[in-house]
Amino acid sequence: MAKEEATSNPNKALTNTRFSDLKPELSEPVLEALNHGGFEHCTPVQAATIPLLCSYKDVAVDAATGSGKTLAFVVPLVEILRRSTSSPKPHQVLGIIISPTRELSSQIYNVALPFISTLSNVKPMLLVGGVEVRADVKKMEEDGANVLIGTPGRLFDIMERVDVMEFRDLEVLILDEADRLLDMGFQKQINSIISRLPKIRRTGLFSATQTEAVEELAKAGLRNPVRVAVRAETKSSDNDSGMANNSITPSGLHIEYLECEADKKSSELVDLLVKYKSKKIIIYFMTCACVDYWGVVLPQLAVLKGHSLISLHGKMKQNAREKALASFTGLSSGVLLCTDVAARGLDIPGVDCILQYDPPQDPNVFIHRVGRTARMGKQGSAVVFLLPKEESYVEFLQIRRVPLQERLCSDNAPDVIPEIRSAAKKDRDVMEKGLKAFVSFIRAYKEHHCSYIFRWKGLEVGKLAMGFGLLQLPSMSDVKLHTLSTEGFIPAEDVKFQEIKFKDKSREKQRKKKLLEKRSEEKQNPKLQKHKPAPDHKTAAMKKKTAKQRRAVQDKEDDDELTREYRLLKKLKKGAIGEDEYARLMGAEDLLE
Repeated sequence: MAKEEATSNPNKALTNTRFSDLKPELSEPVLEALNHGGFEHCTPVQAATIPLLCSYKDVAVDAATGSGKTLAFVVPLVEILRRSTSSPKPHQVLGIIISPTRELSSQIYNVALPFISTLSNVKPMLLVGGVEVRADVKKMEEDGANVLIGTPGRLFDIMERVDVMEFRDLEVLILDEADRLLDMGFQKQINSIISRLPKIRRTGLFSATQTEAVEELAKAGLRNPVRVAVRAETKSSDNDSGMANNSITPSGLHIEYLECEADKKSSELVDLLVKYKSKKIIIYFMTCACVDYWGVVLPQLAVLKGHSLISLHGKMKQNAREKALASFTGLSSGVLLCTDVAARGLDIPGVDCILQYDPPQDPNVFIHRVGRTARMGKQGSAVVFLLPKEESYVEFLQIRRVPLQERLCSDNAPDVIPEIRSAAKKDRDVMEKGLKAFVSFIRAYKEHHCSYIFRWKGLEVGKLAMGFGLLQLPSMSDVKLHTLSTEGFIPAEDVKFQEIKFKDKSREKQRKKKLLEKRSEEKQNPKLQKHKPAPDHKTAAMKKKTAKQRRAVQDKEDDDELTREYRLLKKLKKGAIGEDEYARLMGAEDLLE
């Protein structure tokens, strides 16, 4: 295991080792490209990894986020290709870099471009979703490519469709964010890609967390790998009992937790945004629907007028995602509302603060989220919002060497709930997005990996709904069957929900048209009209049972429901069913009934 620490270099994220000092020596064109990019000294992971890969050794690298991993594999890849051949054939693939998301693949491609351009006749190609696959196939067949950078799904698809590609001379395979690749269910595609490649090659496995699945992948894809582990050091304090010295977070990162009731969260969030108006902030939410909702609501609040608020999530079209990321990257101050699609690997300059409005489903993602700030020796802060029943998450993170300090709720946070509800009354789009966000949050909460801390049956949905600024509680089985607490919710009075209109005139026109069609059908066919539900014999029978018997029956039903939902989720991840079918089977179509 190789380790290297920062020494007297002014930037504590860097070592005293210059790229020009590395052995084997780097070529002049690569050193010039590094110098042009402002890179003189190596980070610890670069100093440890580049010589190993350049010496034709496989590596399994475990390094903190923001440690400079991209250059740690891009530079050796270019050096190895420089030695291997001077003029490869158009369809001769010499290097492959695989990463989990489109954004990260695009970022790696842009970082690699100046270095690959120092090689004569070596063409790189970016392969990610969001682009018509036939266009990629045509370009590959006609022009070819020697270095492929992309997501596993698109790479696998191209390999299946294009016969002219040659892999027998492949020199380097890089798997970046390997743990995330496996978490996202890409193991089948990765195994298929690896099976087509020559066994004699250099392989680099880069990950911030070495899970069991990553270990298995290392056994299958690497030959006697050298393990490189780089840990960040933080300043110790009187309160952390020395724990911070062994922290996995960067030294310039200050992490706090803010504990508040669900109906106060949105007000506390707005209070922080007002206080941090001049800062560059990323806010993480649990689901795409939550990003859509808060992306519509927050800009309408009077106290946030003038704030730059940009939304980004995985269900947006690729060009919209790229535009959102480019817009936020170019800002000196502003807010990015996003899901974990922007949690890993992305190097967005100048991010001052990370707000985790919802803790991540996967606790491993926590460190990746906060790693978007305090990068390369800079300072940064992070705040995670927790409900009172989630306070044990703090101890859980501290055990994982992530130190947190408490942040008290603000005494003068603005009450934004009336303003949010007013916006919902004026625009049906706000109302519907709020309902969908609320339901998506509860269903995502049920899938939390730390279910012993984040207990969904303990959710106080009444307060939660108030925090979302809902006008009514949606009709959903999770609330009805499991008697989740609705205490604290105050339904909006004197509101006729069918009469709430879309501000968008075309959408309102379409809605009215559908209503007229539905009423016409009901008049023509009375059977289509809703009847009163039949008596619930099951409920009556349950009343006759003892409390212990009722709990036993309910527990079995809960287990059966969770098993069913887990199976559906697995089918969705495997592609056996689509998102629309998944939503239908989960009952998401009944939200507004």
